[in-house]
Amino acid sequence: MTSTRATAPAVEFISASKTYGTVRALDGLTVSLHPGETVALLGPNGAGKSTTLDLLLGLRNPDPGGRVRLFGTTPRQAVTGGRVGAMLQSGGLMEGVRVRELVELACALHPRGYPAEQVLADARITELADRMVGKLSGGQEQRVRFALATAGDSDLIVLDEPTTGMDVTARRAFWSAMRAQAAQGRTVLFATHYLEEADEVADRVLVLHRGRLLADGSAARIKAMAGVRRVGFTLDAVPDGVLEAQLRALPGVAELDLAGATVRLRCTDADATVHALYALGLHPRGLEVTGLGLEEAFVTLTTRAEETGHRVTENKAGTK
Repeated sequence: MTSTRATAPAVEFISASKTYGTVRALDGLTVSLHPGETVALLGPNGAGKSTTLDLLLGLRNPDPGGRVRLFGTTPRQAVTGGRVGAMLQSGGLMEGVRVRELVELACALHPRGYPAEQVLADARITELADRMVGKLSGGQEQRVRFALATAGDSDLIVLDEPTTGMDVTARRAFWSAMRAQAAQGRTVLFATHYLEEADEVADRVLVLHRGRLLADGSAARIKAMAGVRRVGFTLDAVPDGVLEAQLRALPGVAELDLAGATVRLRCTDADATVHALYALGLHPRGLEVTGLGLEEAFVTLTTRAEETGHRVTENKAGTK
């Protein structure tokens, strides 16, 4: 890994916007990605994820006043120079050839191409090498697209919904291969709807909402930014209607779920909720206070932004 590759940003969006007619798909995005990072790009439909990837790959240009830089150059220069490998959600496959032939072509065209057998092995598709591309399943096609994205010594790998159609085993193998890519100092950026993948795999999570960067930080910090925790316990008796009203009135309670004598709360201030719970004279058994999963935190943040227009970002160090 060269010193430039180790220190300079791999990707820089600088006040990047993109407007289509009256629709602003991306609104002043400013963010930097660094070598060796694995970054998840999240957002509801229409958040600007596809536009972000289009600008990153040089498929579209930002509006005047904004810039996108890859390794200090334009996206098109970086792509032409073989510094970027991309795995798009669809397309890019020739159905009338064998997998080996397609991979060999990708390796030959890449300015710093790897041997085809190495690419097949690293992508764990050697067993598919003699299969016709047109006969592959959806998950197998995705694995071939990954092989094409890693056919050469690229510094940045961009993945759009990479594990769509893969079974659990194939997804685990895929992310094992991606971790190996990041361990070599490459930057990996992936857009996904599988939030558990972002939680498990990404060093950093970017959340887009209506074209703006809503949150930026580790998965743990994104969860903390949601400001909601779960409180669960069991009571000795099934709550009656009066007690249910008392539970709903506890400070910090945003949501109450009763299942017999089991109580589950979503709380904006779990400490205040638990303190008030004991003040009611209740004696909860098996009390647990836990944080939200990334999916719940994502829903909480985007819903809050939709309702209030609130925008919050946080860098890896956790400063706002």
